[in-house]
Amino acid sequence: MGTEYAHNGEVRIAYEELGGQGGEPLLLVMGLGASRFWWPAGFVSALVEAGFHVVSYDQRDAGESTHFEDQPVVHPFVGLFRKRPVAYTAEDMTDDAVAVLDTLGWESAHLFGHSLGGLLTQRIALRHPGRVRSITVSGSMPSDARGLAQLRHVRLGFVVWASRLDAPDTEEGHVAAGVALSRKIASPGYPFDEGHARATVQREIATSTAIRRSCGSLLLSPS
Repeated sequence: MGTEYAHNGEVRIAYEELGGQGGEPLLLVMGLGASRFWWPAGFVSALVEAGFHVVSYDQRDAGESTHFEDQPVVHPFVGLFRKRPVAYTAEDMTDDAVAVLDTLGWESAHLFGHSLGGLLTQRIALRHPGRVRSITVSGSMPSDARGLAQLRHVRLGFVVWASRLDAPDTEEGHVAAGVALSRKIASPGYPFDEGHARATVQREIATSTAIRRSCGSLLLSPS
C-alpha cells in the first residue's frame, strides 16, 4: 500500500501495510541496520494466509526512517560493550514501535522481532505491556543480557568477520558488502538467493540516498 509515516517526537518512522486488513494485527520488527525490505515475501504471505494483518516498519537509521548522520562510527566490539548510547536508547526505539501502533489506530498487536528486533519486542512488552498481545523472537538474545553475559548469545567469529568486512566506498562496493553479509547470515539449509539479496541491497542504497538528498534539500531551503 506504499510508505506511510508515524512520528515519535522529531523522529519519523516509515511503515508499510503488507496485507491482511481486518485480521489479527501483527507488527514485524526488523533488526539492526536493516530495512523492512528484508522481510521475505513468502514469509509475509504465510502470515497473511494465517489471518494476520501484517505491518512492517523501518527502525531509526534504516530504510526510509530518520537517519542520524552526524554520529561517529564505532567498532562492533565497542558497540557490543558500550554502556551509554550515542544518539538514542533502546527505549526510544520501543517508543518508535508504539508510535506506529498509534498511527495505525491499533490498541495492541502481536509482535514478531528478528535479531535486534527480537530484543526490542521483549522491551516493548515490558515498557508497554498493554499494547502487546504476544511476542515471537527470532535470532535474538534476552533483553536483560549485559556486559560479558552477552557473549553466550553472540557468535564472536561472526563479529570478528563483520569487523573486517571491507569494500570500496562506491555503490558497487556497498552492494558487494551487503551481499556478502547476507550470504554470511543466511541459513545453510537453503540455497542462497544472491539475486534477491543484491536487489534488496540496491533498493536500500537507493532509498538511503534519496533520504539523505531530501534532508540536504530541506537544510538548504530558505526558511
